Amino acid sequence: MTTESATMPFPVRLKTPIRLDPVLLAIVTTLLFGGLVILASASISISDNSTNDPFFYVSRQAVAALLGGAAGFVCLFVPVRFWISTGPLMLLVAFALLLLVLVPGLGYSANGSTRWIRLGIFNLQASEPARLCLMIYLAGYLVRQNKSIREQFTGFLKPIVVLVIASTLLLLEPDFGAAIVLVATAFAMMFVAGARFRDFSVFAGLAMVAAALLVMTKEYRLERLTGFMDPWADPFDSGFQLTQSLIAIGRGEWFGVGLGDGVQKLFYLPDAHTDFVFAVFAEEFGLIGSIFLISLFAALLWRIFRIGIHAANAERFFEAYLAIGIGTWLGLQAFINLGVNMGLLPTKGLTLPLVSYGRSSMIVAMISIGILFRIHHELQVDARPKTRRKTARRSQA
Repeated sequence: MTTESATMPFPVRLKTPIRLDPVLLAIVTTLLFGGLVILASASISISDNSTNDPFFYVSRQAVAALLGGAAGFVCLFVPVRFWISTGPLMLLVAFALLLLVLVPGLGYSANGSTRWIRLGIFNLQASEPARLCLMIYLAGYLVRQNKSIREQFTGFLKPIVVLVIASTLLLLEPDFGAAIVLVATAFAMMFVAGARFRDFSVFAGLAMVAAALLVMTKEYRLERLTGFMDPWADPFDSGFQLTQSLIAIGRGEWFGVGLGDGVQKLFYLPDAHTDFVFAVFAEEFGLIGSIFLISLFAALLWRIFRIGIHAANAERFFEAYLAIGIGTWLGLQAFINLGVNMGLLPTKGLTLPLVSYGRSSMIVAMISIGILFRIHHELQVDARPKTRRKTARRSQA
């Protein structure tokens, strides 16, 4: 054993070149640069009107992409064992972020919600890094307590308590959409880990009842629900966002009106650069372009899950659970955003990953993808000696 391999926390040499997943890299790059293009088109009017800079939002998003890309690049050289060892710390960081955003003077409020922490010129949306930290903690817990979560109710109950606390803090902001995504992502990770179906059914039923009560007790949530069910009944108030989104999508027809030629983004469609950027995309690129974008997200989800399956086959279960969690989060958030734009789901205020304007979302997404690339790299390095041994045995035969 060399001195280098003896001192490293993981049996991967520093001189080993990073082996990226080329398909995942191509998908992410296409979504990232394509997202910047459509964001520029969607935000140009509101940027020019509010800041006298037509590229205000797209330039800030580009900076966030660079920062997230740099952080993701650093994650390429961080062994997965580091994330395993920092699970309890990640739990503390997640709770600290969700608590700090509620502290007067630290939390920044907009549109009736307090979801951001002021960091100088940058406002950090606390739920984004907190979600990733919770997924890292949960993946480690599922590895350490796998037998317990499969066979005992107490093993399933402990992560549920963590989820209840985190969801309560999110609802205090309030951020109902982030709470739903967090719970669904955690449930997917626990399901893959082998949690019993009867345990799921109990808490799924309780979660549905709690969600219904939350909707009924807040007037604005009830208005969103009724507006979603029949937006044309009140097209100038509760159904305004959805009707304008549907008009934009309908105007796109087969091939769209052309990049930059959309009309609904010109002060008709609220939040055109954030929640409803897909409606702008559909108007300008039509049904064909929309199918292509949805296919890209489906391919992204497939590729991430494929990494998770390979990790499980290699008995690297932390990596498998974390990959499943990241894939579920990105896929579910994209599904909800697209569903909201097309009138299939009530408005939730969730961005379209790698496309919508949202600097915190962009940075955390890029860090998560960097971790996925590291997982893929370590799986490839682990598989290489096995391939060599098989080749040697065949040559001897």
